[in-house]
Amino acid sequence: MAKEKINFEDEKVRNMYRHTASHILAQAVKNIWPEAKLAIGPAIDNGFYYDFDLEYRFTEADFLKIQKEMKKIVQANYKLERFELPREEAVKFMEEKGEPYKVELIRDLPEDAVISFYKQGDFTDLCAGPHMESTGQIKAFKIMSVAGAYWRGDSNNKMLQRLYATAFPTQEELDEYVTKIEEAKKRDHRKIGKEMDLFMLCDEGPGFPFFLPKGMIIRNELENFWKTEHRKRGYEEIKTPLIMNEQLWRTSGHWDHYKDNMYFTKIDDEPYAIKPMNCPGSLLTYKRKMWSYRDFPIRMGELGQVHRHELSGALHGLMRVRTFTQDDAHIFMLPNQIKEEIIGVANFIDDVYKMFGFKYHVELSTRPENSMGTDEEWNAAEAALKEAIEAVGVPYVINEGDGAFYGPKLDFHLEDSIGRTWQCGTIQLDMQLPQRFDITYIGADNEKHRPVMIHRVIFGSIERFIGILTEHFAGKFPLWLAPVQVKLLTVTEKFAPYAQEVAEKLEAAGLRVELDIRNEKIGYKLREARNERCSYIGVIGEKEATAGTLTVRSSKAGELGELALGEFTDKLLEEIKTKAI
Repeated sequence: MAKEKINFEDEKVRNMYRHTASHILAQAVKNIWPEAKLAIGPAIDNGFYYDFDLEYRFTEADFLKIQKEMKKIVQANYKLERFELPREEAVKFMEEKGEPYKVELIRDLPEDAVISFYKQGDFTDLCAGPHMESTGQIKAFKIMSVAGAYWRGDSNNKMLQRLYATAFPTQEELDEYVTKIEEAKKRDHRKIGKEMDLFMLCDEGPGFPFFLPKGMIIRNELENFWKTEHRKRGYEEIKTPLIMNEQLWRTSGHWDHYKDNMYFTKIDDEPYAIKPMNCPGSLLTYKRKMWSYRDFPIRMGELGQVHRHELSGALHGLMRVRTFTQDDAHIFMLPNQIKEEIIGVANFIDDVYKMFGFKYHVELSTRPENSMGTDEEWNAAEAALKEAIEAVGVPYVINEGDGAFYGPKLDFHLEDSIGRTWQCGTIQLDMQLPQRFDITYIGADNEKHRPVMIHRVIFGSIERFIGILTEHFAGKFPLWLAPVQVKLLTVTEKFAPYAQEVAEKLEAAGLRVELDIRNEKIGYKLREARNERCSYIGVIGEKEATAGTLTVRSSKAGELGELALGEFTDKLLEEIKTKAI
């Protein structure tokens, strides 16, 4: 009878498959280096890892040797057999095997914990499971990298060696994944950002990126687009302070729920905090006067800089930083406007993502353990989000327990050009902060009532969105965002006057132009311009200077041939106007 096909779309099945692969990896390492001590080996996103204490240092040259041993274990098709032992027997069992890290894990388990092991052939590992039935079910795997990792993540403990790997049900799926990883390396925004001179990261400010002139062009274009689109949809822009006193953050609940991620200072011997979020400032802005029910909805947009304490090991280019600008908006509304406003925001997010060519999926994130408010309030808020997203007609999945501490949310995960997903947009429905800040309005009955509040972002953060766009487009940005829209290259210095004339005409039309009239070979200048991802390269030699034309190369479409200057200018202006990608 044929084996049932593995449902790799099921997260539980996928984790079970890769966890089994991690045991095969551990057995292979022990077969080759019996002196290796085993630590932990969980399944993670996109694969698994295993930590080893071994004097021998793994190198990439060892990966094939380990994989060859793993294949032998797979071919042996060992059955994975589970068994349990009482605590002291379990400790003795692992001590006899010379596995001190496993002994420590057993001793740290709760008194009533079930202590289970999985055996495959002559290899046994401490493990809660579950696992596949046999090693033969693991069909395709690859060791990806090696890194150092402190035991239990504590820098006071010994540094172990961590082998990262992945596994798939078929070789085709593994090959596709590896190709995607290689493509991702080429698209790394840190590499492209350096080559294009967009931003820089310094040891003097870890997690605090420096935006350079060309990076500022992208940033300013995105922010101008954001402002224009928000004005169209009835938002008013505000700006709130970076630093506000400690009491504000106690009122908002951030002190109890978020202070470990915040930075603090003192002013006139009084405690202050640097804002990690923009919402308390928006609430103070709302409270400046009394509103009427006729004023709603009130939509306040803010490109607000925030600071959050991220661990140094988590920092990653523009994707994970310690300061960033959130494209925030806070919408205050009447209870009967909730559905309509959420639909409006969801459609706004849809318009923006589609303009950049992103597909996306939506998750409804529900109440976390560390939250404020009553069950009734949370149930009502979750039901309102569910009703609104269903009205939009966008499919969604439930993400249990991942809401904000003050309310549930709809998270928008966009998919880039090589299939990776990024959580960017979010709509958070908040019935807590309006209570904590005691904000009110005068209703039709001339009595005070409490409005409902939505927190929402579309880009997520300007910095991270630029990082995502850089990788999505591999640095070949849509023309309206491109730092250098046209780069003019002369074959020799002789044609510099004509090149200067062309540059002036293009700049007069509103295009961003760079001129390269250096006395270098044209091949060298072309390679340099391509590496800088200039959108259009115009080559000027004898023929072009005589005819008043340009020989044009597009970073996306390749060679376009000889074009008249007017034709070329019109083409680019239309591309910018339509925001073509």
